[in-house]
Amino acid sequence: MAQRRVIVYPPLVTGSRRVRFGDQILGTAYSLMDLAVLLRHAGLDDVDALDVAESDVIEWHGGGPEVWKR
Repeated sequence: MAQRRVIVYPPLVTGSRRVRFGDQILGTAYSLMDLAVLLRHAGLDDVDALDVAESDVIEWHGGGPEVWKR
């Protein structure tokens, strides 16, 4: 069974990034902390900002975890 991936889309003009988990859009994040909160709400318990910055399950499009503005 394939593991569902998290996709963090390129930054928008607002500085936010859309976040998708599998086939579900979780919402938008403005920081690593926001991303961690979205993932916890999606059922990924015990996720923090350091986890999301270093995770190999997350695909970063348009820049890595340090990029939040265009």
